[in-house]
Amino acid sequence: MGVTFAKARIANPLAADVPPVELEFLIDTGAIYSVVPATVLENLRVVRLERHDFTLADGTHRAYDIGEASFEISGRTRTSQVVFGPAGVTPLLGAFTLESLGLMVNPVTRELLPMRLLLASHQPTASHPAP
Repeated sequence: MGVTFAKARIANPLAADVPPVELEFLIDTGAIYSVVPATVLENLRVVRLERHDFTLADGTHRAYDIGEASFEISGRTRTSQVVFGPAGVTPLLGAFTLESLGLMVNPVTRELLPMRLLLASHQPTASHPAP
């Protein structure tokens, strides 16, 4: 299994006067949330909305604040929840952010690619006629 990194711009969607910051993110499809050092989010004036408890890879438990930031990768921009990480943390792009951007990691090549977006179609039946 390889490691995938991608450059992304992160911004505060509520503070247009604060310029975005470009960071190199470790893509972690096993992580739910994205993580950015708290100092970066504070400089962007991202608001701390709530606090959650997390279990870290080593089994320890920590509480971190969560905010909402705007992420831009490959011309795609969406907002997503972001964890105010500790100093020195590697910026991490989690599954919620990837999915909101419509992106996925190819499991063989480890490339970041557009996600194939599927919708189920409704086939009218006698018991459920079309509107």
